[in-house]
Parts: sequence; structure tokens; C-alpha cells
Amino acid sequence: HVCLGYSGALWTPGDIISVSFLSGFFFFFSSETKMKTKFINGVSSSPSMSLGLLVTENALQVQPDTVEDSKELVRPDQPDLDTRRKAYLWCREFLHGAWKILSEDDFHITIIRGGLSNKLFLCSLPDSQDSVGDEPRSILLRLYGAILQGAEAMVLESVMFAILAERELGPKLYGIFPQGRLEQYVPSRKLDTCELSDPSISAEVAEKMAKFHAMRMPFNKEPKWLFGTMDKYLSQVMRLNFTRESHLRRFNRLLSYNLPQEMDMLKSLLESTHSPVVFCHNDCQEGNILLLKGRQSSDKQKLMLIDFEYSSYNYRGFDIGNHFCEWIYDYNCDEFPFFKVNPQAYPSKAQQLLFIESYLREFDAGFDNLSEEDQMRVKEQLYIEVNRFSLASHFFWGLWSIIQARLSTIKFGYLEYAMARFDAYFQQKKVWAV
Repeated sequence: HVCLGYSGALWTPGDIISVSFLSGFFFFFSSETKMKTKFINGVSSSPSMSLGLLVTENALQVQPDTVEDSKELVRPDQPDLDTRRKAYLWCREFLHGAWKILSEDDFHITIIRGGLSNKLFLCSLPDSQDSVGDEPRSILLRLYGAILQGAEAMVLESVMFAILAERELGPKLYGIFPQGRLEQYVPSRKLDTCELSDPSISAEVAEKMAKFHAMRMPFNKEPKWLFGTMDKYLSQVMRLNFTRESHLRRFNRLLSYNLPQEMDMLKSLLESTHSPVVFCHNDCQEGNILLLKGRQSSDKQKLMLIDFEYSSYNYRGFDIGNHFCEWIYDYNCDEFPFFKVNPQAYPSKAQQLLFIESYLREFDAGFDNLSEEDQMRVKEQLYIEVNRFSLASHFFWGLWSIIQARLSTIKFGYLEYAMARFDAYFQQKKVWAV
């Protein structure tokens, strides 16, 4: 399903990707982007897993401090003409069948609310246009935002997306280009934040995450992603500056937390916390979990995980702890700062243990053979593990959001979100950093 003129298999039972394909992929992606960007060295000596920051040459001018009042910002309903034109050309060039003869006037495109990094669009053939063959009638266009990963990491995410598509663990991939990709449109809706606490949904998310963690992927298996990326984020944060008074006030408050010292404390805590290294999603929030159309909450297999741009080998505790943190934040808001925080929504111990038990039953074949006492001991250990790593989730996305406040053109209260994440970090630190 990758439209790069490559006709071989993307993966083999031994999880080996064709070197010629990957080399071509790197060239295809990098040839345009390297002229416009510079890359700070990544954390890995292996060229296959560089995780440097992606910083535009004019990063400090991307989000100018000239907007009068952020509270008046609204999100557009329709794509601009330039985006519409590019979308039409991508669909015509990468897709087959009726897309090849589709006129631009008949091209349908609507905005789908995306996440905090990407912009999403639904592109469709008109009802009056007959299909020629088995071409999809609707596809999802994903345009990358200011994703704070190295270019190679973004390439690996697309390779990973293709592998998961071939294994039918994710949507199909129809085309890829430097600015984004064309994906299968899956009739579904994203979960609402409040649905994460539904026992049936929570149990299936746990099972899906366990299956994700059990996968063998052809990527660097050293757990360098978490603190390697955070080190780069922190270094970038310490070099930022803001000129708008409201931004500067919030930024100075964040700097007053002595983030380098806090990072050292967090590293020390987690180094003393055993957590297996597995293949993690790293961003399992409600917007990245689809409820498939026609499935009810009582159905066993009703969910699909999507958006793998942050996925990597990482500590199990981070992936689960990060998911629990996302119970607090609702991003489905139309007014500034475009999110709401409900600290009381963080899962209770009983809710966490339900998730943990479902996870362990799927991940560990021997869990059911343990005595009830031993099962509880294992669950309690994982409970401590994930809540300690939830501190890293708050810290990670707090740093991420500070940088996005300067890089991203997406209308979102990034500094407000950073403050919310660090507020939660310090609250949970009182309980778990003892």
C-alpha cells in the first residue's frame, strides 16, 4: 500500500525491511526537508534511530508574537485554497482509478479535527463519480505539524505505519510524501475523554496495548527514546525566548521550577524503578483510539489504535502511566485554550488495577496460573511502576508543549497546557517520589 514505486514486501516473518526500500525512503523524505531544516544530533549512534529535535531555521518566527489576544482565536472550518490544491494533486498522483480522472472542481475535502501535532482532512470522490476498480472512495490526508522528532524518526514512523497496516493492526497506507501521507479512512470516531473510564473500553485498551507491547519491530531496542528525547527538549527549552507579555509570564513561571534539577531527580527515581523495555505506543490518548463504526461498547473488539509517530522501544511503565494521565485532559474544546483539565478524573487505584489485570492477562501467558496472592503482588508492583512513570509523562509533554508554543501554527494554548502538565507533575510527585 505504499505508493513509492516499490513492489516488494514491506516486511517478512523475520521482521526485516528491504534495505533498498528504506534507503530510497530516506532519500525521498530527506531531499526536500534538509534544505529547510537543521537537525540537532540524536541520542543514538545508530543512524536507524536518531531522535534529534526538528527545529526550523526560523523557529522563533513561526509563531509571531503579534496576535492581539489568543482568547479570540478560532479554528477554521475549511482548508485554505493552497492546502486544497495540494491535497487534490496528492490524491490524483498517489491514488488510482477514478482519482486519476477527477477534476479539481469535483474534489471533496473537509477538515477533520486533528491532534496537537497533525492536521487531518477527509478527501472523497463525489457520489456522481463512478469507481473504476477497487480504489478507495474516501481517504484520510495527514499533514505533519511541528513534530519534535528527527527526520529519520518521522521516516521510521511511516515505515512502522506500513508494517502495522500489512499486519492489519492499523489503517492502510496509500501514499507518502515529505509533508504527510494518505491513509485509509476507517469509519469510526475517536473516543471522548470520559469514555476512557468505561470498564469495557478500558479493558480493551489494556489488551490492545499488551498486544502492541508484544510485537517485535525492526528498530533500535535500547530504551533511549524517553530521556534522550527529553534531554533534547530541555536543551531547546532553555534556549527559547518569548516577547509577548502573557507568554513571557507563563514561560518564566515554568523556568522557575528549575527544570534541569527536576529532570535529574526524575531520572534517579525511574532508574531505581524496574520496568521492562517493550515496543510502546507512547501517545495512547483518546484521540488516538478509534471506536469502529457499528461496534457497541459491549463488543469485544471495537477499538483500533492509531497515530504511531511517537512509538518506539521504551519502558512499559511510561506507556501505561501516560495513558492514565490522559484521563485528565479533554482536547475536544472549541474555545481557548482548547483543552480542559479535570484532575479528579485520574483513574482510582481500583480502575488502574482493572486495567492492569486486563493488560497482564493478555501480555503474560503465565499470569492466570499464579495464585491469587501472587497475582495481587504482581499487580501492585505494576501499579507503583506506572504511577512513577506517569511523572515522566507529565514532564515529557510539558517540555514538548513549551517548544510547540514557539513552533506550531496550530491554534492551541500550548503554554497553558505545559503549566497544566507541570502542575500535575508536582501534585503526583508528592505521592510517588518518596
